[in-house]
Amino acid sequence: MAHTLVDSHAHLDMEEFDEDRDQVVQRAFQEGIKSILCPADLTNPKSIQKTFDLTEKYESFIAAAGVHPHQAKYFTPSHTQRIEELAGDKKIKAVGEIGLDFHYDFSPRQKQEEVFRHQLSAAQKLGLPVVVHSRNSGKEVAQAIEEEHFSKGGILHCFTEDWTLAKRMMDHNFLISFSGILTFPKAHPLREIAKKIPLEKLLVETDSPYLVPFPLKGKKKRNEPAHVIETAKVLAGIKKISLDKLARATSQNFESLFMFEIKNPRC
Repeated sequence: MAHTLVDSHAHLDMEEFDEDRDQVVQRAFQEGIKSILCPADLTNPKSIQKTFDLTEKYESFIAAAGVHPHQAKYFTPSHTQRIEELAGDKKIKAVGEIGLDFHYDFSPRQKQEEVFRHQLSAAQKLGLPVVVHSRNSGKEVAQAIEEEHFSKGGILHCFTEDWTLAKRMMDHNFLISFSGILTFPKAHPLREIAKKIPLEKLLVETDSPYLVPFPLKGKKKRNEPAHVIETAKVLAGIKKISLDKLARATSQNFESLFMFEIKNPRC
C-alpha cells in the first residue's frame, strides 16, 4: 500500500488478543500500519510481559508503561521504581497511559491526581514523554502539567475534550491523537475541533480493543490496529488532504516525538 500509518495507541496485551495476536499484527502490516505504540499496565505483570514480547518480536513497535487512572488506587512507590528500571533498560519510550478519569471514577479523584503528578515528575526526571488519558478532567490535567512544570511533551490520547484543552496541551508540546470516536455520527463537535488542530500536531489511534470506527460498527465487535485507517480517512477528509499526506504527517509526528526512525515491519 502507498500509505504507511502509525497506530499511536493499542492495548494488544489484553486478553481479547490472546488467541490471534500475531494474526492481528499481520493484518495491520498488510493494511500499511508500520508502527504501533503499546502501553503496558504497571499494576499487571501479564500486561508488562505481553507488551515487551510484542516489542521484542516486532522492532517497529514501541512500549510505554504507567499506572492508568482506573488503577491509581493500587499505586505504590515500587511502580515508580519499575518505570525507572524500564527506562534505564530502554524498554519503554514513554510513561503511560497515565492521567485522570472523572467519568468512571474507578479510583478516588484525589488519588488519581496524586498518582498522575507523581508519574509526571518521574517522566520529567527520566526525560521521557507521557501518554495522557483525560476524560471529563481536562482542566485538572492541564493544571497538573503546568504546576508540575512538565516539559517533555507527549500524546493526549483518544481526544474527546474541548478546544481549550487541546490548545493548552499543544502549547506544552503535546500531540493530539484521535480514535474511532472521530468517525461516530454524533461526533460533529469533535470533528470541528480536529479542523483547528495543525497537521504537525495530529496522530491517529485505535485504542484497541475498544472504539471500533463507525463504518465497521455492527460488523466488528473488537477493534484492532488495521482499523486505524478508517479514522485516518475521516481525519484526512476533515483536513481536506489526501490519505497519503495525512499518513506521512502523522507518522513523522510520531517519529519526531519519540526520536526514532520506524523500520519497515516484517510481514
